[in-house]
Amino acid sequence: MLIVRAPLRITFGGGGTDIPSYYSSFGGFTVTGAVNKYVYIVSHDRFERNFRISYSKTEIVEKIEEMEHPIFREAIQLLGPFEQLELVSIADLPGKTGLGSSGAFSVALLNALHASKRERVPPNVLAEEACTIAMEKLKEPSGKQDEYTAAYGGINSYTITMDGKVNVTPLQISRTTSSELERQLLLFYTGLTRESKTILDSQYKAVADNKKDAVKYLHKIKQIGIDSKNALEDGDVHKFGLLLREHWETKKALAPNATTPQIDEIYELALKNGATGGKIMGAGGGGFFMFHCDAVDRAKLVKTMEIRGLRQVDFNFEYEGSKIVVDL
Repeated sequence: MLIVRAPLRITFGGGGTDIPSYYSSFGGFTVTGAVNKYVYIVSHDRFERNFRISYSKTEIVEKIEEMEHPIFREAIQLLGPFEQLELVSIADLPGKTGLGSSGAFSVALLNALHASKRERVPPNVLAEEACTIAMEKLKEPSGKQDEYTAAYGGINSYTITMDGKVNVTPLQISRTTSSELERQLLLFYTGLTRESKTILDSQYKAVADNKKDAVKYLHKIKQIGIDSKNALEDGDVHKFGLLLREHWETKKALAPNATTPQIDEIYELALKNGATGGKIMGAGGGGFFMFHCDAVDRAKLVKTMEIRGLRQVDFNFEYEGSKIVVDL
């Protein structure tokens, strides 16, 4: 039996510039932190000559191509041949909430499949295989930061060249700064799940059609990512909080469907009760809010959000990336 995990992520800046329609013309740049919330894959040798996969439902099929779950199907085909497998996925947090769960799932699954063949592969290989499945096999309007963060862990910047190569650079931040980030960044679950594909499709198409405003906003988002990296490396967490607010305003201008009246109301309430800035994680439309809040106002903001019906989720940063946690 194998148990493999891969971490979820929070994006600090530059999100959206990692999609091919943008980086193939301008290059992308994101700053992302892995957190200690995981997607797990359990792999077990199956006696029967068939495949059993379990997620929100269970499938038992004779042939890989009969699998309904697209990522299970494509990953097993990519790394096969396999005669029989039993695979189960478990997650610490719900999917479709903007924390990169699909990328983490793919990376954990690929790592488990490699391990079942007694193969050890580096994180860049896991990340690229996962990107191949999402972007080439399944034609998803997705980028590269989720898969790379799940594979590498840590707090890194990801510079994406126009030919799609990803350069991974750990941020040069002190332990004091990373501890301040953990204290001053707050995650709240809105209770709203959403399909990011609709939001990303519109953004992808706007950039691919070379709509001036879409490209302009993504240029600004990339610069905010660079400014966020510099602020964190300078130890200026408060400035980083202000940049989160600027990022969110720019994101809404780029993709108006990233927000709703309910989300806007929660955001304004947070700003009136101690938040310096913040944004919805991922494409938007629901999922998790991340707010920056100076320590003195933390209790006030937490209480306000809880009264509003949002659930706080504590986290720490994670520096290992995808790993095998059990090998029996």
